Amino acid sequence: MSLLDRLSDGSVWNRFYDYKCSLACPKQFSKELHIFIEEKRYLPVCERIYAGRDFPLPEKAVISKMGSDKKRTVYSYPDDESTVLKLLTYLMLRKYDGIFQKNLYSFRPGRTAKDAVRALLKNDQIFKMYAYKADIHDYFNSIPVESLLPRLQEVLADDEALYDFLAGLLTEERVRFRGQVIREKKGIMAGTPQSAFYANLFLKELDEHFAGQGVLYARYSDDIILFAPTGEEVKAHAAYIHAYLGKFDLSINPTKESFYQPGDGFTFLGFSCREDQVDIAPATVKKLKQKMKRKRDALKRWSDRNDVAREKAAAAFIRIFNRKLLESPKDNELSWSHWFFPVINTTESLHVIDLYAQDCLRYLISGTHTKARYNVTYETLKKLGYRSLVHAYYCDGEDG
Repeated sequence: MSLLDRLSDGSVWNRFYDYKCSLACPKQFSKELHIFIEEKRYLPVCERIYAGRDFPLPEKAVISKMGSDKKRTVYSYPDDESTVLKLLTYLMLRKYDGIFQKNLYSFRPGRTAKDAVRALLKNDQIFKMYAYKADIHDYFNSIPVESLLPRLQEVLADDEALYDFLAGLLTEERVRFRGQVIREKKGIMAGTPQSAFYANLFLKELDEHFAGQGVLYARYSDDIILFAPTGEEVKAHAAYIHAYLGKFDLSINPTKESFYQPGDGFTFLGFSCREDQVDIAPATVKKLKQKMKRKRDALKRWSDRNDVAREKAAAAFIRIFNRKLLESPKDNELSWSHWFFPVINTTESLHVIDLYAQDCLRYLISGTHTKARYNVTYETLKKLGYRSLVHAYYCDGEDG
């Protein structure tokens, strides 16, 4: 039986629903998914797949990365089709998980970023070793489909119908963009559900190489880190990665490539690790503070332009960052608390973020950067819904 046949099975959908609800997904998403399943809106999509009719074209969007001037391209299918693809990806990631090495941590059942960091830190020699960290530039949208297809066909040799369906989506060059249909090479389409499986699959041989060499190595999608006893070995491993990626016209982002000396510690997946301390990486804290500043200034302009009460602007700021930091903003995203809290063992960075958020709120309410902003008390912020990250961290620890 093809995995495609399971897409019309109501019991499979119910198990998928239970799985999603077991995660930190937003209540609105679980409600919408329940309605989708109850109304059996997956059936028309399945019928189209089974009949071999054309699947809707993906929609291309170019969005700001972290609200900065940097742009990234993402793709999406219509809601119903996307939901069916999410179930298909869920099934694929479980059926074929055994083909991957233990050093791969992204998009795998029962494996997360915190497992990657914890696994690395279990090596009691890690801070005496040299290290290399790399990030692949525009990985998802740069993967050459013609090189991916043979890998996919080999893995899906037991499910020809599934391969044919996925190959059709991958080789379709047409996309919708700003009301028009255009043609382009789009790699594995960042943002679409099935791209998670492809991102794991494409570098499977690279993971196998380092596993076979016995190298302390971890990969999370396009983020790679490895360790070796000497600087020469690390440089050789780095050269191997560059050469391997170069065969497929992929490259390392030079601004995110780092070599570490013994005793330096290392950063990986937003974590900063030094001897006995695991904290949030400074670059990650900086990006969040920049995002807070941009949102603060935008809300201040909105409040002034529309003669809106300053407290209302502050409350909007709180809602936005409570959702990002302490709740799940989307069904496929983890909040900061779920990503960082289980691993970090210090609240230093959380305290820095708390102070900065409070300063943004005091500015929004007082309208000034002078000392007068401190007339806005902490109790006032709490009444508006403000939640301290440090407090949430310790509460999570007590709950655990």
